[in-house]
Amino acid sequence: MSWNTLTRQVHRWLSIVFTATVIANFVAMGIGEPPLWVVYSPLIPLFLLMLSGLYLFALPYALRSGQRTSG
Repeated sequence: MSWNTLTRQVHRWLSIVFTATVIANFVAMGIGEPPLWVVYSPLIPLFLLMLSGLYLFALPYALRSGQRTSG
């Protein structure tokens, strides 16, 4: 499995985890005052999504500039 394929898979699974933590956050807020770890739990997958998303966003540009310099 290539690095790009692995990054895409991780990004997809992180989006599922992020969505689940946000839903859990809203459910906990509907029940009452949630603990702080529930409130801040979406931040970890969100940060990892940002890193993998920036990598995937820059990937076509890096590949295109690499082809231009080698040719």
